[in-house]
Amino acid sequence: MNSTGLADCDDSQAALAASRREVDELRAELEETNRGVVALYAELDAQAEQLKKATELKSRFLAYMSHEFRTPISAIRSIARLLSDRLDGPLTPEQEKQVGFIDGTATELAEMVDDLLDLAKIEAGRVDISPAWFEMVDLFSALRGMFRPVLHNPATALIFEEPEGLPKLYTDDRKLSQILRNFISNALKFTPQGEVRVNVIRVGEDALKFSVADTGIGIAPEHHAAVFDDFSQVDSPVQKRLRGTGLGLSLSRQLAVLLGGHVEVASELGKGSVFSVTVPVQWPRQASAPQE
Repeated sequence: MNSTGLADCDDSQAALAASRREVDELRAELEETNRGVVALYAELDAQAEQLKKATELKSRFLAYMSHEFRTPISAIRSIARLLSDRLDGPLTPEQEKQVGFIDGTATELAEMVDDLLDLAKIEAGRVDISPAWFEMVDLFSALRGMFRPVLHNPATALIFEEPEGLPKLYTDDRKLSQILRNFISNALKFTPQGEVRVNVIRVGEDALKFSVADTGIGIAPEHHAAVFDDFSQVDSPVQKRLRGTGLGLSLSRQLAVLLGGHVEVASELGKGSVFSVTVPVQWPRQASAPQE
């Protein structure tokens, strides 16, 4: 072999050696990357486990706290009722006012405890859906009866539009009623005068949309996205005067999801609000349920 051939061979060997070094370097880099990915997955798994435990602890805490709060709150409400019924003697006008304040505050606390307990159950996956066939007119009749005793403001009318030509609904009527109660309670609270109107319409062939429209204070557009968040409060003079739990709408959204539906809000500041929940005619997990 001449010198030229030897040179070419040396060059080829040098190139091969360089290629092998590059392959070794790439292999080492790939192995390092793989180790990093494995470590990242392990860290993500650990964080996911920690998050799961934290969520479980939060749910257990909320459930425990809710149960523990119920007894003293019930005692306060019972004592307030005894005083307001004047079983221990007459009350002065100022005492009657203060007893009413105590009873109202205890009622708000009881509602917050119930909402917290429901949220804890939902987060823990312990909420059962009990669907059944029922008529819209029966649902509206029950809601009308629930709110009749608490309509203390003669300047605000609560109107239920009679549902006509609508099919029976196969879902959990208690959960749906809870959503609508939250919507109606909020509407009455923030409508000093005017009306709160409840109606239901068909959406396509397979869904119904329930709406609660009011002529109240309304909500600015920048607050629409947050109204269904936990503990959300709209910043307004009336809101500051009429503090709520900030949980009812969040709970309504999660209940709607459990029913296979969703919630919406349409509102303008000073022009009232419309809160809606759309649910399928038949609960999705039981779409083949026999019609009664």
